Amino acid sequence: MTQGQAAGIAAEESGPRAQIHAERRLISGPGLLIGFVFFAASLTPSLIPRSAMIQGVLGGALFAFGYAIGIAAIALLIWLGLPQFPRRAGDRASLLAAATGLILVLAALSQAAVWQDSIRRLMDLAPLETSHPLKVAAIAGITAGILLLLGWLVMLLFKLISRQLARFIPERVAIAIGLIAAFFLLSTAIDGVLVRSAMRVVDSSYAALDALIEQGTAPPDDPLKSGSAASLVQWDELGNAGRRFVDATPAVEALQGFWQGEVLQPLRVYVGLNAAETSEERATLALRELIRVGGFDRSILVVAVPTGTGFMEEAAIATLEYLHRGDVATVAMQYSYLQSPYSLLFEPGYGANSARALLRTVYDHWTTLPGNTRPKLYLQGLSLGALSSEQSVRLHEVLGDPFQGALWSGPPFPSPIHRSATEERVPGSPPWLPLFEDGSFIRFTNQTNALDIEGARWGPMRIVYLQYATDPIVFFRTSILWRRPAWLDAPRGPDVSPQIRWYPVVTALQLVADMVVSTNTPLGHGHQYAPDDYIDAWIAVTEPEVTPEDLERLKREFGA
Repeated sequence: MTQGQAAGIAAEESGPRAQIHAERRLISGPGLLIGFVFFAASLTPSLIPRSAMIQGVLGGALFAFGYAIGIAAIALLIWLGLPQFPRRAGDRASLLAAATGLILVLAALSQAAVWQDSIRRLMDLAPLETSHPLKVAAIAGITAGILLLLGWLVMLLFKLISRQLARFIPERVAIAIGLIAAFFLLSTAIDGVLVRSAMRVVDSSYAALDALIEQGTAPPDDPLKSGSAASLVQWDELGNAGRRFVDATPAVEALQGFWQGEVLQPLRVYVGLNAAETSEERATLALRELIRVGGFDRSILVVAVPTGTGFMEEAAIATLEYLHRGDVATVAMQYSYLQSPYSLLFEPGYGANSARALLRTVYDHWTTLPGNTRPKLYLQGLSLGALSSEQSVRLHEVLGDPFQGALWSGPPFPSPIHRSATEERVPGSPPWLPLFEDGSFIRFTNQTNALDIEGARWGPMRIVYLQYATDPIVFFRTSILWRRPAWLDAPRGPDVSPQIRWYPVVTALQLVADMVVSTNTPLGHGHQYAPDDYIDAWIAVTEPEVTPEDLERLKREFGA
């Protein structure tokens, strides 16, 4: 071989074709280093305590993501034709990078249980077992292996396409088109096959669950209850969550036993998804049912919005019913039977459209009634229900005849009114407990009952947000990918670990994992809202006639 031929081969191997044929090394040192760094960072605490399973899946996914970044960076350098390390020097650098990353991971694993326990102590949970780090490492290894195998298959597809294209077009163009085509085919397969198939299974499963009439339940005999023989809504049209909500209505005897005096039977009107074809038709049916049972004759009327499955937060409604001795009517309407995350992803707008139809229908009738005899009108929603309830309101439409207020708990991060009030908070007040203007319109509270603001007076409409500093559904932002969130500044929330640190990309993905398990916490933390805190919030919003002694007894009742 001549010197010129050798030089040509060397040039070819260092050019774009090297990208198509790829390096012969099976392991990338830079990829390992970035993957290990991401995995180590994933072990640090976030808002919600993570089990070994959740932590392992999160850590394995972040390792694979970091490894892919390292591979992509090297590929980009090759594609651009930039100088590379000599083979032997590159191998030594890769070995050093991998060893450094591995040492970092071992150090982080030794602290993993300590970091998680820093959250668990604040939530009165038992410390983790000593085997926790080993379980995490094993689950992370399996997760990373599966994801890396998937990545390897994508690379094989990319190489196949690029090699064929390189016969007819310039190599760099072939590489770019091959990469785009490989990811397009992968995403098409995932979306067209895996996601849609999974959604069909999820949809049919939740539809069956929604239609399930649990053993031991039967249509109520009380004609004032939805689903009874006298009701305009059939028992099997309420849906599973609706039947539970109606069935759990506090009995008059229980209220009398608590108050030792005159009480009323609380009214709960619920219209299921299958009761009518459209949101407008269901809203009209709900209004007719509300009129039938005498809902507009009560002192308090609540337009409540359920979560994605149709679930109603029992503590939020029952506490209000007890505070007002049963003189409460609640109307709600189902818009989906999927869990809130699925509903938000695959049925965007359904909740808001349904909530708006119900509020508009009830409000229009309410405004025709004499102001001195009609009930006080309030809105309520938890989680996706809070977001949908927020979005149902058009303030310019109600300013002439405003409703009295709203209690929204655990509002998801896209909630527009909540987000605006948080961002425009009084300087110096923390985002997890903001002070908005003079506190006459919107107030925030948590486990500490911060609703009694010195010098503040309520206006004609009262809005209270109940939120916990450890609720990732409230405090997630996409900007956390690249910017440290303000809720990590001092002072931190009462149940936020002092050991939480912000890491680009990693912290945002930790919060995504936190959202998945945000209800796996004790009451009063995460996305689990406690009856005590609902009681305090409703007192601020509705001003019931209760004494401090009544309040203490009521909290004991619901605490039990």
